[in-house]
Amino acid sequence: MTSRRALVTGCSTGIGRATAIELTSRGYEVIATARRPETIEDLKVAQTLGLDVDSDESVAAALAQVGIVDVLVNNAGFGVEGSVEEVPLADVRRMFETNFFGAARMIQAFVPAMREQGSGSVVNVTSVAGIVAGPLAGYYSASKFALEALSEALHLEVGHFGVDVLVIEPGSIETKFGANLVDYRGGQGPYAELAAMWAGAIGTLGGGQPVPGPELVALAICDALDASSHPLRVPVGVDAELVAGTRNSVSYESFEATMRQVLKLDW
Repeated sequence: MTSRRALVTGCSTGIGRATAIELTSRGYEVIATARRPETIEDLKVAQTLGLDVDSDESVAAALAQVGIVDVLVNNAGFGVEGSVEEVPLADVRRMFETNFFGAARMIQAFVPAMREQGSGSVVNVTSVAGIVAGPLAGYYSASKFALEALSEALHLEVGHFGVDVLVIEPGSIETKFGANLVDYRGGQGPYAELAAMWAGAIGTLGGGQPVPGPELVALAICDALDASSHPLRVPVGVDAELVAGTRNSVSYESFEATMRQVLKLDW
């Protein structure tokens, strides 16, 4: 068992909630946070805290209240989907404020103490969409690609000081992600046919298996944290492992051709 302290963002549902529960079961002192603190009042963790990662003031207040943590899990985020030409940029900026700048804000707040004490772990939850960009999710992928790049640079910077960086890349996971999704894929515009085709194709990646719950991601995070060593990037789920393995082994052109064939994407 361990007495390490872990702060997790976005704990109201899904991956964040499951991770807070799993970390607690392994003996971590968990500070579970959410923008709306009433959504996490029922969590059996060491501490719950209202936190809006979009706000400099909220993050500074959390740092002042919590102090040094050993593990920071940047999980808070939401999606915006639709074609690159049609999604309003105001929604894109709002999503980047949470998915990318929110994580960066938390890193700048909590990593200095980790660096000074010579230990700590930063876990950034990205997505299989941070490995490759599919149609009608370009802006969401862009936010996750950006967090992947930030994580890679952070790994090279803070590893020298004993701070570990872990990038978690879930595939399809059964969460309430869709409830917060800003979706511009509907209607009868020029991409309506593609939207219907893609909706039918994407389930193929899971091999017809049931979509796993967020507990799978929580286990991957905690197992990596408890391991003596781990790769920088950890894809989670059959679909994520398939996409990551294929993408890393061939050129983009070959990857695209393979995915078009596997998904029967005729567009």
